[in-house]
Amino acid sequence: MISERDSETTFEEDSQPNDEVVPYSDDETEDEQDSPQAGAQLGPNQTSRDTEESREPGKTDCGWQVKANDQCFYEQPGFKRTIFLCFKKSKYAGNAIKTYKYNPITFLPLNLFEQFKRAANFYFLVLLILQSIPEISTLSWYTTLVPLLLVLGVTAVKDLVDDIARHRMDNEVNNRTCDVIRDGRFKAAKWKDIKVGDVVRLEKNTFVPADILLLSSSEPNSLCYVETAELDGETNLKFKMALEVTHRHLQEERALADFDGLVECEEPNNRLDKFTGTLSWRNSVYPLDADKILLRGCKIRNTDFCHGMVIFAGADTKIMKNSGKTRFKRTKIDSLMNYMVYTIIMVLILLSAGLAIGHTYWEQQIGNCSWYLYDAQDSSPAYRGFLTFWGYIIVLNTVVPISLYVSVEMIRFGQSYFINWDLQMYYPEKDTAAKARTTTLNEQLGQIQYIFSDKTGTLTQNIMTFKKCCINGQTYGDCRDAAGQLQSHAEQQVDFSWNVYADGKFLFYDHYLIEQIKAGKEPEIQKFFFLLAICHTVMADTSDGQLHYQAASPDEGALVTAARNFGYVFLSRTQNTITISEMGVQRTYDVLAILDFNSDRKRMSVIVREAGGNIRLYCKGADTVIYERLHPRNVKREATEEALDVFANETLRTLCLCYRDISQDEFEVWNKKFLEASLATSHRDEALDKVYEEIEKNLILLGATAIEDKLQDGVPETISRLSKADIKIWVLTGDKKETAENIGFSCELLTEETAICYGEDISALLQTRLENQRNRAGSSPHSSLRMNEPFFQGSRDRALIITGSWLNEILLEKKKKRKKLKLKFPRTAEEKKKQAEKRRRAEAYKEQQQKNFVDLACECRAVICCRVTPKQKAMVVELVKKYKKAITLAIGDGANDVNMIKTAHIGVGISGQEGMQAVMSSDYSFGQFRYLQRLLLVHGRWSYIRMCKFLRYFFYKNFAFTLVHIWYSFFNGFSAQTAYEDWFITVYNVLYSSLPVLLVGLFDQDVSDKLSLRFPRLYILGQKDLLFNYKQFFISLLHGAVTSLIIFFIPYGAYLKSMGQDGEAPADYQSFAVTAASSLIFVVNFQIGLDTSYWTFVNAFSVFGSIAIYFGITFDFHSAGIHVLFPSAFQFTGTAPNALRQPYLWLTMILTIAICLLPVVAQRFVSMTIWPSESDKIQRNRRKYLLEEQQWKRRQSAFRRGVSARRSAYAFSHQRGYADLIASGRSIRKRRAPLDAVLAGPGSGDTRDTS
Repeated sequence: MISERDSETTFEEDSQPNDEVVPYSDDETEDEQDSPQAGAQLGPNQTSRDTEESREPGKTDCGWQVKANDQCFYEQPGFKRTIFLCFKKSKYAGNAIKTYKYNPITFLPLNLFEQFKRAANFYFLVLLILQSIPEISTLSWYTTLVPLLLVLGVTAVKDLVDDIARHRMDNEVNNRTCDVIRDGRFKAAKWKDIKVGDVVRLEKNTFVPADILLLSSSEPNSLCYVETAELDGETNLKFKMALEVTHRHLQEERALADFDGLVECEEPNNRLDKFTGTLSWRNSVYPLDADKILLRGCKIRNTDFCHGMVIFAGADTKIMKNSGKTRFKRTKIDSLMNYMVYTIIMVLILLSAGLAIGHTYWEQQIGNCSWYLYDAQDSSPAYRGFLTFWGYIIVLNTVVPISLYVSVEMIRFGQSYFINWDLQMYYPEKDTAAKARTTTLNEQLGQIQYIFSDKTGTLTQNIMTFKKCCINGQTYGDCRDAAGQLQSHAEQQVDFSWNVYADGKFLFYDHYLIEQIKAGKEPEIQKFFFLLAICHTVMADTSDGQLHYQAASPDEGALVTAARNFGYVFLSRTQNTITISEMGVQRTYDVLAILDFNSDRKRMSVIVREAGGNIRLYCKGADTVIYERLHPRNVKREATEEALDVFANETLRTLCLCYRDISQDEFEVWNKKFLEASLATSHRDEALDKVYEEIEKNLILLGATAIEDKLQDGVPETISRLSKADIKIWVLTGDKKETAENIGFSCELLTEETAICYGEDISALLQTRLENQRNRAGSSPHSSLRMNEPFFQGSRDRALIITGSWLNEILLEKKKKRKKLKLKFPRTAEEKKKQAEKRRRAEAYKEQQQKNFVDLACECRAVICCRVTPKQKAMVVELVKKYKKAITLAIGDGANDVNMIKTAHIGVGISGQEGMQAVMSSDYSFGQFRYLQRLLLVHGRWSYIRMCKFLRYFFYKNFAFTLVHIWYSFFNGFSAQTAYEDWFITVYNVLYSSLPVLLVGLFDQDVSDKLSLRFPRLYILGQKDLLFNYKQFFISLLHGAVTSLIIFFIPYGAYLKSMGQDGEAPADYQSFAVTAASSLIFVVNFQIGLDTSYWTFVNAFSVFGSIAIYFGITFDFHSAGIHVLFPSAFQFTGTAPNALRQPYLWLTMILTIAICLLPVVAQRFVSMTIWPSESDKIQRNRRKYLLEEQQWKRRQSAFRRGVSARRSAYAFSHQRGYADLIASGRSIRKRRAPLDAVLAGPGSGDTRDTS
């Protein structure tokens, strides 16, 4: 019997998108969509030989063959692929995971190759080669080699540390162990040694090491329960079931060792929800589907052990295929910095060319005529000018700061540790600290414009709790005493010690409801909780004397747990009965039928026979479908509707409960139709739904429940703060539309004033816009397709909620069926040209439609994309990056978020309940969503401000230092002579001016962390790139040029006609070099002092310490002792002691420093007084704000009470429930019936999928 629900839906070109389903899989081929049989699957226990043999493997185009326990099978030439020239490799991947970049052999060459891909490093390598040529070298080779080695060394050490961490992480995963058949027996083997075709044994609470075919398990009918949190973010359990034939014959070790089945299936792909293949064994062929496959990353739960055969390993597994390509991420400032370095190099070449021309002219006019300048070389002026060009390239090389990159890396490294050490981002419950997993993106945290967030486990805790209920028109759940009076004092939780089955974790504060239950005077209350205990597909399990529930959805688990605590305890079930403890009295009821949930029905029912023989239907579902089926005389209808509105305003998830009595005759007539529909071979689901409709009518309303999908602490406040920082937040989730919308209201992303647009609303809007653009383009070929007018008129707050199906429809990603093959004559060149033009136009319109969608979505304050695949999440992020050129951040906690995390500029992983896949692929990780505000508004903003200040100052100090050579050229015949001593040039960027700016880059802060969080608008500076851009760069260049002019010409003027107090003229070149260098050191160190916002002892010590270091080293280098040791390297003997004892020179330096710095002080004063920035205003009033901070207490958020048009829908499971297992008895341990008996049971053919 073929299950229609399991068969793959054919995607019709004109079909309407379905909001309830996840769209087609990411890799789905056109062939699969065209063939309705592509995914057709037999029922799990269907072993009809005729059906099995009629399914020929050759017709499924299965290109992947796996044979059990036979590694020689994979050595066949057909399974090899050429990797390089004649070298071949097996197409079957090993199971080892590799994320590292280097090994001991490749580290040095690969790392050097990567480093020299940086323009500045390569430039200095070329410079070093030039300096080794005596004819053009004007500086010693060590002036370039020392800084270059320092840069390469520091970067290599950092890369090595990062890669060692990757090695450790890979080894941790690859060295996990499981049992594998080796030499006929199970032996422990490491994950990395597992191969395709191996038979493995997995135990309870262990991860699945590869994608494996389930062969058998310890459970009845070889059921296996798995937790797929790492794959889809859902923590509720799902079940897998082995083939009946493998369940029967492959339980023992010997049988598993002798197993030689051949699996033919689809090639490795990223479709988590689909699998198509066959198993050939013992001259029979058995169909395989996704329900028989355990995927890598799943965790075995509630199953003592299971056996399986490896189908896909390592990089071929579905979870790895979904991981997306690892991208090299660079910050916006990095890219800008590179362009600025290119600009500086171009300026350097132009300056050198100009100075070389000057030297050529000088040689012609003066040099050739001056006999005393003759150097015994009869070179032409042009040739001398050519050599001088290269000489100036060397002399002016410091304008391209080689130490810039190593300084940037050191600052980023330090900032990463500040994130790691931040105790306010430490999550004690999970012992999880914040972790900067990369050291290259910190300042980009201060420029985020769009955040893309997962929902389940990221915004929510993925924990459902029963909060309130309405029974017979009366609302319960508020904080009341036993008499029903509201309590104004502190909440006192209900004591459930009277109930031996209470789980101890349930919190409830309405004592009045407990009194009513204990009194037993309200039959509606008894029916209400009895319904919760009996109308579900939960399965009970007892271990260590404790009762545990396994639910198909966390919502259903929360309701059954609530009933348990209130005294109505679901204990166990068999195929046809259910046992419940009602206030201590244990009763067993016959279950006559289970009317399971699906996304169209939005409800489920059970029909039970009670002790007196009465037959009653109990039903629960969404209020929209329940109210349509109520009896006209429901007296509490309006009161319950009012309660639903209150619950909706409190963003609780609601569910209506009702019942009806059924006569024996009516049930017998209906049951006959039910059995006929259950056995239907075609359109079975539609037939069942029609039969369900006949019995689910004239219902009597009991009341409603209100469940809270618990948000993580601080989510609304975090979203509010980030919104004030002008950061747009988009939620991308695989969850249902109603659930996602409900969470949007809970976390205050949506409000009652928000106008919500859905996919169907914007589809027509976008289509109209596209038609208008087409018409414009057709009427005027040169007109742009771009239309800048907004999509929405007025300033109303808007949000967009769109499903994955509508997303594909709107973005023209919908796949079309392949047309049947027809014989055609070869196309002419003209036809080919028309076809190419048609494709080009279609591509252009698709791109325009995508751009229109992004423009429309960005006009909304919030966007929620639900029922989207991992690939669609990444696509949405990519579209915003492409069309908005915005800096994006993606945050998630599951493997389904990995692609999105890798695609965004910055990926953040939450170490939560869904494993470590997201964390391992992320750039930053922490324990709770609320820490995101501190990461961005504090660490991100500080990092951006520090980096911008560092870069502006760094370029300034290098221009001020280097351009002095140019002014000196006008007085030395443009001969490429340096204005400073060689050793001063060598250590200037390393020792004399590096420490103060490094400390500013590490520690500076304009306002405190508390004020940064209190005033999120401070963050906007980074989004607009206001602190570092080409304008700021040229301001730094101009500032440096003016400083260099002052540093050169004031000492030059002072030396021009001067006499020392000892009668000697200090106007020699060496004394001038010392004076200019000393002035420069004072100016640049005092300038960084003016730029420092946050003064500490360390900052002050670094500024004055750098000056002291300069004088100490200078006096050492100018001493006679070092000259005796190295006469050729140290030629300024005695210069500093002689020059610096002249008061005249000190006055000169004071004048130079004053003229350089006083205008800066004046400009800052005027700017802060007349045009203060936001941070200036906050700094001015920071004491007042800090005082307020101490007195301020967080105001509790209040819900608006009033009529709401919005209802928060109950979210059932996203995949099929356990109803078919219960009805067939396959999950019941006590009844391990043979297959024939199982198939004969009621509803045994019902293998419906409610996904």
